Amino acid sequence: MASRPPSVRASSPRTQKTKQLPAGARRAVRKDSSPGWGRWMFGGWLLFVVWLSVEYVRLPDVRALQTQNPRTTALITQRAEEALAEGKKPRVRQAWVPLEAVAPHAVDAVLSSEDARFYKHEGVDWIEVENALEQSVRKARLGRGASTLTQQLAKNLYLSTDRSLLRKGKELLLARQLETHLSKQHILTLYVNVVEWGEGVYGIEAAAREHFGTSARALSVAQGAMLAGMLPAPRRWLPAQKPETLRIRAGAIIGRLQREGRITAAQAREAQAELSRFFGETSVPGSVVEAISRLSSES
Repeated sequence: MASRPPSVRASSPRTQKTKQLPAGARRAVRKDSSPGWGRWMFGGWLLFVVWLSVEYVRLPDVRALQTQNPRTTALITQRAEEALAEGKKPRVRQAWVPLEAVAPHAVDAVLSSEDARFYKHEGVDWIEVENALEQSVRKARLGRGASTLTQQLAKNLYLSTDRSLLRKGKELLLARQLETHLSKQHILTLYVNVVEWGEGVYGIEAAAREHFGTSARALSVAQGAMLAGMLPAPRRWLPAQKPETLRIRAGAIIGRLQREGRITAAQAREAQAELSRFFGETSVPGSVVEAISRLSSES
């Protein structure tokens, strides 16, 4: 009895075409036909949008700041809890002053150090974000932060100091609300009155008296530059301890103020000389000059 040939299962035109492709192409077709990362990314993005919408409704109403100053801030509360956890008594030094009661060059120093484009953005400086990302990629490590002064204010007033993405999302939403409901001058006034300037020291008036024994109105150019230079690490870079990092940062800020026309060349020379006296230097070392030039060029 003759054997029958093996049965041949009919294949679809797509299967026949796939078989005609090279092995690598066939794998790509099979990969594309299965659920990929695109769906996961879309799902994640959708969940993030939903989360932002829910959190937006739950955010504090910043419009209250239009008529009254905050009695306290999230940062002050957090620092008090940290002190109590260490068995210490919380310390709070703060005195509210209008912007007109602060030396103009001290305000300029803060803006130059923390947010040079403050008057050009609406809460988030996307140009600075792009520059920070490019620098991080170029150096293969996380570089400088890109938070605007408004974002810092939102964090100090309402959030914590943790570095989670969820906190950052809230910070962005609050910064946009602050820019919508408050003027730039009002935001700047709030910032210089609540920002941390040492352990238990909040605001520029308390900082001026704590670190230099003077008022915010009477701050010299060098003193204003030192206060501005403290801000990235206000509890570590204390003038009384005379850290070299603070000396370098303050010198760079003075140079920047001169280039921007905020102070004259004579004021810059006098301020640099005051820095040298404060830090116990008869002259500025070459390494410091190089560091100042480098910081100035990167700003």
